[in-house]
Amino acid sequence: MIKILFIGDIVGLIGCRTVKVMIPKLKEKYDGLDLIIANAENSARGNGVSKESAEFLFGCGCNVLTGGNHSFRNFSIYKEFKENNLILRPLNFSKNCPGRGFVVFETKKGFVAIINLIGQAYLEAATSAFDEMKNLLFKIKTKNIFIDFHAEATGEKAALANFLDGKVSAVVGTHTHVQTNDARILNKGTGFLTDVGMVGPYDSVLGVFPNLVIRRITTKMPVRFMVPEEGKCVFNAVYFEVNEITGLCEKIETINEIV
Repeated sequence: MIKILFIGDIVGLIGCRTVKVMIPKLKEKYDGLDLIIANAENSARGNGVSKESAEFLFGCGCNVLTGGNHSFRNFSIYKEFKENNLILRPLNFSKNCPGRGFVVFETKKGFVAIINLIGQAYLEAATSAFDEMKNLLFKIKTKNIFIDFHAEATGEKAALANFLDGKVSAVVGTHTHVQTNDARILNKGTGFLTDVGMVGPYDSVLGVFPNLVIRRITTKMPVRFMVPEEGKCVFNAVYFEVNEITGLCEKIETINEIV
């Protein structure tokens, strides 16, 4: 079995620090991990992913970083998107964007393709995730395929998972920062979770100081969102075991801890 850990949207410095604390514990709990993937699009101070936050997360043991609608908020990362194949942005962004949307990573137990996609409902995808996957599946040689679908609408996430059921190992949703209670293996063997959740401050609204979100909602005025850097932190992730021969998911387990 290929043991895969996927970590939900990492928010700010507090999220990065918590990842550093949790990865060694989870490696021990699951008797080693073959692949650690994390959504890092909010890991930098002030939003986006930075060179510093990416390097920190790789140093913690993350193998591949995925993104979403905030991937390019920090200009310092543009060069890394072009040069580092392990920092992904959504595949269905414009082809004019720097970087790439998937990578094939070699683990000790075989190759795993990691694909980053973004939804079209309420977000700015250039093309359909469904169409992108139709084209890409023919090109990928391994059966072990993991997808981070960064999307707003729960129905869109579930639809893509069922569309790909039996063709990929797992489809996990990101973006909403709240872990859903529907982890399961679909009928044809694809692991699915509507949203993994986040690694971010516990006393917050989706990782942001509550008063700032309240002010934005009640005044309709622009507000600069800021992230608490101290206090308790939510750690949301999901663990998979994938049969390296069939590429199908045989175990899925959510992780939801307050650190």
